[in-house]
Amino acid sequence: MKQWHIAVIEDDAITRDRLTSYFKQEGYQVSAAENAVQLKEIMVLQRIDLILLDINLPDENGLLLTRQLRERSDIGIILVTGRTDSVDRIVGLEMGADDYVTKPIELRELSVRVKNLLWRMALVEQAEINSLTPDNDKVVRFEQYVLDIPKRQLWNNDQQVKLTRSEFELLLAFTRYPQQVLNRERLLSMMTHRNHSPDERTIDVLVRRLRNKLHADLFTAIHGEGYLFVADVE
Repeated sequence: MKQWHIAVIEDDAITRDRLTSYFKQEGYQVSAAENAVQLKEIMVLQRIDLILLDINLPDENGLLLTRQLRERSDIGIILVTGRTDSVDRIVGLEMGADDYVTKPIELRELSVRVKNLLWRMALVEQAEINSLTPDNDKVVRFEQYVLDIPKRQLWNNDQQVKLTRSEFELLLAFTRYPQQVLNRERLLSMMTHRNHSPDERTIDVLVRRLRNKLHADLFTAIHGEGYLFVADVE
């Protein structure tokens, strides 16, 4: 069985040691760093599957670091922040984070979030393995786009549109139910398969990101209800 590797990036020594000790006891391989420089040194030498990233780092803005990491990889990112302002959380999601928790940290809650994110990542890996075998039945077409489900890729004619894991899952959910109004709670359940979900505003953030990337108004907001995917899907 695969042992997942978690990196804990936290400048507070007590919190860093607490998280490191806890996840080691949970059976994970854990590396710890107190700043962005140390994280990058670890990532050069080892494969990291998931990062627990404090927003307030001494040498680099954690939100900007999140964006840099997301541009280069599909690594799992859970933000750990002492900030209670929902705007900061939304910005973190827009930068490409998968999830977030606020301090003081409830370790059991964080453990559930980590397990669910890693479970989703395992599905991605399996999908990539399955993609080695062509399967035309798993290709979805709408407008000028082609969504290749086994390969988890979106194409605009001959140009690939880069999607994060969360963006892909949300778009796939929409293509399964075109021309139907889907509320945020239902969309979250189709994306994450977990009982304890992030704030429903996560969906608003992801829809905004998809609108920017697809360059088309395919998502209509229905006030008080949710979203409608207006494209004809084949």
